[in-house]
Amino acid sequence: MTDAISFEVPWARIDKFDPPAVFASLREERPLAKMVFPDGHVGWIVSSYDLVREVLSDLRFSHSCEVGHFPVTHQGQVIPTHPKIPGMFIHMDPPDHTRYRRLLTGEFTVARTSRLTARVEALAAEQVDVMREHGAPADLVVNFARPLVLRVLAEMVGLPYDERDRYAHAPALFHDQDADPAETAAAYEQVGAFFDEVIERKRKQPEDDLLSRLVADGQLTTEELRNLVTLLLFAGYETTESALAVGVFALLHHTDQLAAVRADPTKLNATVEELLRYLTINQYETYRTALEDVELHGEVIKKGDSVSVSLPAANRDPARFGCPEKLDVDRDTSGHVAFGFGIHQCLGQNLARIELRVALSALLQAFPDLRLAVAADDVPLRLRGSVFGVKNLPVSW
Repeated sequence: MTDAISFEVPWARIDKFDPPAVFASLREERPLAKMVFPDGHVGWIVSSYDLVREVLSDLRFSHSCEVGHFPVTHQGQVIPTHPKIPGMFIHMDPPDHTRYRRLLTGEFTVARTSRLTARVEALAAEQVDVMREHGAPADLVVNFARPLVLRVLAEMVGLPYDERDRYAHAPALFHDQDADPAETAAAYEQVGAFFDEVIERKRKQPEDDLLSRLVADGQLTTEELRNLVTLLLFAGYETTESALAVGVFALLHHTDQLAAVRADPTKLNATVEELLRYLTINQYETYRTALEDVELHGEVIKKGDSVSVSLPAANRDPARFGCPEKLDVDRDTSGHVAFGFGIHQCLGQNLARIELRVALSALLQAFPDLRLAVAADDVPLRLRGSVFGVKNLPVSW
């Protein structure tokens, strides 16, 4: 295996839970491999746990849109380097990245998000009632996971849930590889215009939410505020919804692990971490650009080279996790990279963990005999795109 592989190869996922099999051979033979991106650019892909963490923690590898192009979009179009977008700090390097992230860090600490637990529990109970009112079988995505995650995010950020039809559709389009680019762009513009309206409302009538506090702080322009809220929605909505729905799917499929959690609810935190590791729903678009020539694993990565980093492959590395292909709620999952690593590690991970733990607890308590309403192979999956997920999850009880 000496030639560069095609960008399409590592994304050819065919199994409902496992990342593409090619990663096993890549990790063993060349965990740092050359890869040809859709625009013809020859870059790299990293698939081992140690190298993934090394790249993501090395500031010589940039995530800035000013120095590296997006290797590929969901529609197969390449976006060249472009000026940074104010507030969209996910594609910035320090000090710009540091400035924006520091404004938000206090909102997502363990202590701050823990205070939201009771509210998340109340919202989860309401969605359980929705499930019961609907009756079995019910789609867990539509009736539970999607509304729960959006309600939590909307309340924390300060978005009106009763006006969700003006913004909730956009993340799905953004993460859909097959979506019409024109439709996606139009939705992005519409969401931005609506967020401008919401920002003005917060200026006139602030509330107890993140956006109101940022507006009152006065450090950010309307454009920066709009883009920050857009980033929080796009990064925190569909990802958490997918992690919850696929996590329930995985437990209902692995009945021995489900039984272990039911028998000992104290395993719930460990179960959440194992599901995050095992599923690693952030499967695309973790990449960096070399700011200078970098020697890595016996190779020289040239300045300007794109380096794609596979979080699912890293979390299935047998050198770090024994029998990684097994879902094991008793496993030591410390150090998993489901939320990334380094300065760009997911800002909302503490909130996501609370949502997942509370949601699973609510479902297991409310429905002692929760089960799939269709065969596991008949559950429709979203295999391509930046977020691995299920299109719907029919369940009975």
